[in-house]
Amino acid sequence: MRNPSAPKTITWIIGLIAGILGIIGHYTQVEFLTEHNYILLLVGFIVLAVGTTFRGI
Repeated sequence: MRNPSAPKTITWIIGLIAGILGIIGHYTQVEFLTEHNYILLLVGFIVLAVGTTFRGI
């Protein structure tokens, strides 16, 4: 198994934004965000997981 590494800044920001939008969509009624809140949370988590697993992403 690979040792985790810090993701690039842009990867971290994309994952963070996707996760925050998913949380906002869960607790508020914003049409697009409410419809896709779980997908946004999943995408944010996957981006952060891939960013820490593979170097240079």
